Amino acid sequence: MITAVTGGGDHRHFASDVFAIQHTLTPAAVPSPPCDPLVRAPGKTPRSRIAVHLARAHLVYGEWLRREQRRVEAREHLRAAHDMFGRFGAAAFADRARRELQATGETARKRTVDTRDALTVQEAQVARLAAEGHTNPEIGARLFISPRTAEYHLHKVFSKLGISSRRQLRHHLALA
Repeated sequence: MITAVTGGGDHRHFASDVFAIQHTLTPAAVPSPPCDPLVRAPGKTPRSRIAVHLARAHLVYGEWLRREQRRVEAREHLRAAHDMFGRFGAAAFADRARRELQATGETARKRTVDTRDALTVQEAQVARLAAEGHTNPEIGARLFISPRTAEYHLHKVFSKLGISSRRQLRHHLALA
């Protein structure tokens, strides 16, 4: 955790800042012995450059929770990361947190007749990567899903768009 929070290096230089992040992380997020200072500093708020590292720790931990199928827990950390990155003006990281939040179902829309043929967030991501020429194993690796799940989403995309090949997908997405 220290490495994730400080970006590596000698963590002794960051001890006071590390104390400051305790209130933001849940006990489940804090590993034991090497990071005990995180558990012993209640009530402090981040006021230094460590806040950026804290936001990154929330993002990475939230991504890991989502991959472990712990979506509800992941949302808490991903929301925190999204809010923090937004305040810092780190648009690329804020966007990454937003995509991860969507993948947890945070902004899941109700399925109606009108939205039945609309692509889900995950389907849109798989479609974009497939259109760029990535294979199912490559798509799976990028999105932290199995190649079989990538294939499933791609099949759903083909069905919703009324197409049957990746070439047609490239053409269809180019027109959209």
